[in-house]
Amino acid sequence: MKDEQFITTVEKIINNDPRFSEEAYEFISDAVIYTTQRIEKKANTTRHISGQELLEGIKHFAISQFGPLTQEVLATWGITDTISIGHIVFNMVDHHLLGSTEEDSIDDFKNGFDFNTAFTAPFTPDETKKTTPPVIDL
Repeated sequence: MKDEQFITTVEKIINNDPRFSEEAYEFISDAVIYTTQRIEKKANTTRHISGQELLEGIKHFAISQFGPLTQEVLATWGITDTISIGHIVFNMVDHHLLGSTEEDSIDDFKNGFDFNTAFTAPFTPDETKKTTPPVIDL
């Protein structure tokens, strides 16, 4: 659960931009932490993450949290594509819940990845691995 200041700020954001639910902001906040920790562990240093790195982290975090229901869960919160994520991120930046650099842009989130491919393909059986059932002689 997020602290009271986070919740109050998100409520203000939603009053101005009702496209996304409170859960969407909580999820993105958690996904930022997840992504930052993964990158810091891998690089063994603390640094700012790019929009593309964040999108990749969000994709992995979402699948780990919701599995085959990822796309459906995100859609119920108003997150239907990567630009939706960008709007949430920049709403959070504008309200000082996240930081950014001058190089960061909403354009970093345009066409980041296809939701259907990213969140459906990992759970779709691979047709090339299907085998013909054995024939049993009686």
